[in-house]
Amino acid sequence: MEFKLEQTFQNARNASRTLIEIPSEEINNILIEIADKAVANTDVILKANQKDLDRMDKNDPKYDRLLLDADRITGIAGDIKNVARLESPIGKLIENKVLDNGLDISRIKVPIGVIGVIYEARPNVSFDVFAICFKTQNACILKGGSDAEFSNIAIVNIIKEVLKNHNINTDVVTLLPADRSATTEMLNAVKYVDVIIPRGSQGLINYVRENAKVPVIETGAGIVHIYFDKDGDIEKGTAIIANSKTRRVSVCNALDCLLIHESQLANLNKLSTELASKGTIIYADEKSFAELTDYPKDLLNKAEEAHFGTEFLANTMSIKTVANIDEALNHIAKYSSKHSESIISENAETIAKYLNVVDAAAVYANASTAFTDGAQFGLGAEIGISTQKLHARGPMGLDEITSYKWVIKGNGQIRS
Repeated sequence: MEFKLEQTFQNARNASRTLIEIPSEEINNILIEIADKAVANTDVILKANQKDLDRMDKNDPKYDRLLLDADRITGIAGDIKNVARLESPIGKLIENKVLDNGLDISRIKVPIGVIGVIYEARPNVSFDVFAICFKTQNACILKGGSDAEFSNIAIVNIIKEVLKNHNINTDVVTLLPADRSATTEMLNAVKYVDVIIPRGSQGLINYVRENAKVPVIETGAGIVHIYFDKDGDIEKGTAIIANSKTRRVSVCNALDCLLIHESQLANLNKLSTELASKGTIIYADEKSFAELTDYPKDLLNKAEEAHFGTEFLANTMSIKTVANIDEALNHIAKYSSKHSESIISENAETIAKYLNVVDAAAVYANASTAFTDGAQFGLGAEIGISTQKLHARGPMGLDEITSYKWVIKGNGQIRS
């Protein structure tokens, strides 16, 4: 295909080669300066963000993802500084051996090169991706959605201003136009982009996977379950379920489906008290619907098949009654997106079975799924949460966007 953005991609490729020679200390100082500049320019970012917000319906599930405020910018800056404080994996020795013929062979961590990230209405991703890529000496090409166009432009301008002041090639971060044609070009930019990471809806991820010629690391949708076992603690369960569902309803680690053991149905009204107070809409199967006598009638609906295996991205969830843990495991195997799954139980044997059998990037026992996050896992920030199994799985931080190379030192050896 003809590349209108070919020179842009080439510039990013050229810039990526300059990153490997920048000292780690300088990279850290630049990241801290960008974090401080982001906070100092809060008004500039929020003004741009408001222009984006003005174009979106407040009832759109993406509205909360798009929204920035002073506290969120302070949090983003804190994540950038956390990344700066982490040890860089680049140049780290993975293994070393000397062969019988005297060849000294090492395997060391290196940058991937040029990383393309396609994302929707989440302007914080612009900061997060740049920080992680810059720390690992990767160039990044950002393709944000049109919903966050003004926010992303303001953010990338701040980053580039700091880079320019330090005489760093500003093409180490590139923001593509918000139109869809730019996405198509990046998906085909085989000579220039090493890997593409989509972040957003299942539709976006499917589109990237089905159309990309460049290798893809999927950050899948989060269809998240919690299984409340027959030996589950009511107090723990009430808090964990509410936190997993309502902390931020538009994020990928938010609860979508509660699986409840049939022996616990009598406790369902108590388990759902916090959900009711926060206005959570519930689609309940027949047995759980009959038990939810205390739940607000305007928030309670009968579930249909379509309500299972759905990522709601809103203050909505489903409930399914199961007879035993095996039925719960079968339901998760059928509907899970392999993102985050949790069990609430006081039975060690049941917990061990759940943690062992469930196939997901993050599996919890007696804890909220809201913790599936790079910063919460001690990674500083994240470039996304991978739900696939090759190369990276779960929150992707510094280590996950590196590759390695073999370095062989000899003294004149030749192969017979």
